[in-house]
Amino acid sequence: MTVENLWNYRPDVYGGERSLDLIGFEVETPDGKVGVVEEESTMADDSYIVVDAGPWIFERKLVIPAGVVTRIDPGERKVYVARTKEEIKASPEPDLTGDSTGPGLHRRLSDYYAGLPGS
Repeated sequence: MTVENLWNYRPDVYGGERSLDLIGFEVETPDGKVGVVEEESTMADDSYIVVDAGPWIFERKLVIPAGVVTRIDPGERKVYVARTKEEIKASPEPDLTGDSTGPGLHRRLSDYYAGLPGS
């Protein structure tokens, strides 16, 4: 995954008109569930999901760039991502008191995910 594509869904994952509402979908990593989609953006070059991780990591919210998503299953209401629970847990935290998905967070998340093995 390149940094340029990190903020866009792959066409084979979420293409077309993008009218599917992901709010409430469970988010699955290769090693288990991390939470539920609470917010989403499908804007070009600014697509992501915000996941409520619940008690798993002390009620933390996670911003996961669209490029990390590998599959969406509307029937199961699940979003599958390419990173482990620990990798997602270690990602930069949004500032929930201000602009939680602004340019500063985008830069930190881009740097973080680009630096992971297999990126």
